[in-house]
Amino acid sequence: MHNPTAKAAAVIAGVILLASCSSNKNEAGAPGAGCDTSKGTLVMGVIAPLSGGLSSIGLGIRNSAQVAVDQANEQCSVKGYKLVLQPEDDQASPQVGQQAASKLSSVPGVVGVVGTYNSSVAQSVQPILAGKKIVQVSPGNTSPELTKGADPAHPKRQFPTYFRTCTNDTYQGPYAADYLVGKAGKKKIAVITDGKTYGVGISGEFIKQARKLGAEIVAQETVGEKDTDFAGVLGKVKPKQPEAIYYGGEFPGAGPLSKQAAEAGLNVPLMGGDGIFDPRFFELGGKQGDLATSVGAPTEAQQTAKDFVAAYTKKNYKDGFGGFGAFAYDAANVIITSLANTLAADGTWDEGKRDALIGQVQKYRGQGATGEVAFDDFGDSTNKVLTVYGVDNNKWKVVQSGSFTGS
Repeated sequence: MHNPTAKAAAVIAGVILLASCSSNKNEAGAPGAGCDTSKGTLVMGVIAPLSGGLSSIGLGIRNSAQVAVDQANEQCSVKGYKLVLQPEDDQASPQVGQQAASKLSSVPGVVGVVGTYNSSVAQSVQPILAGKKIVQVSPGNTSPELTKGADPAHPKRQFPTYFRTCTNDTYQGPYAADYLVGKAGKKKIAVITDGKTYGVGISGEFIKQARKLGAEIVAQETVGEKDTDFAGVLGKVKPKQPEAIYYGGEFPGAGPLSKQAAEAGLNVPLMGGDGIFDPRFFELGGKQGDLATSVGAPTEAQQTAKDFVAAYTKKNYKDGFGGFGAFAYDAANVIITSLANTLAADGTWDEGKRDALIGQVQKYRGQGATGEVAFDDFGDSTNKVLTVYGVDNNKWKVVQSGSFTGS
């Protein structure tokens, strides 16, 4: 998918190299005051859930992309142009996301889009942006199908315009199973999903690895995306005596499910993926001992993220950068640096340069807030680091961090 907590300005290497324009600034040193913007304005879009239950994630994505755009303008990164951010609210809805993509794709001067967060929304957005050859770099989508298609045995790139800065559920699901089964020793597990692309996908990958490690999946149930009363499904699950519940979905459902499970006498850990990794999980009922995986290493612990965190904090945004802000910051900088490289020859943007921009993104490599940023032949991030977090006194505490090795 996707997902959530506080992460945030290392100006990535590519931007630094491209932004050496101190001579363009006025003598007083006002950032960007002397930048040449005579060629006009170019637009970077953002498509994310800016309202509704997942807005805490989406607003962090939007704000983090804004930090990158502001820095680029201060540093004259795209010669002759000013960059502006145009955020669109997808409300975590594929239909609304489709409308947002159509709107952005018709805006003159759109050079790329940061988004989406939800994998199900990405499925409706990808073909629209690809149809206009508009680069899309997601900070949060984790469904493997978005890059490799529905048949894992015969992977095929879906859209040459689509990339992501986070790793995917091919690794995240098994990484969770390695911990829950291999280290925590939970051998009887109930799996509950919300039926959406992300939840079903990550749960499927979890189940395969859990079984490989000798666990028994004692129940598999599906709830509605917006359900808040889980008495029915818990009535089916409890007699199976699971030692843990794995939830494929997001924190608006996971928090109440954990709370109601404990109230029903099923006081076992609930674990999920990056979709539940948000402070609101425990605000909604997540309890001590629950677990989550998330993509990347903890932002605050990354040396490369310190500048990003400082820059984000300086903005005094009402909302934190969340679990995907650092990935959004890196996604925006990928587009900015690739755009600058595309315009290095004649310096003028036009629709005919979209193929060249796609090529620049494909070969991009730099240090970002999340570490090294680069893409493989499918548009997937080459950074496979994941982290297990546990709830400890209503905070997410790092349990372990590393890469799934395929064992």
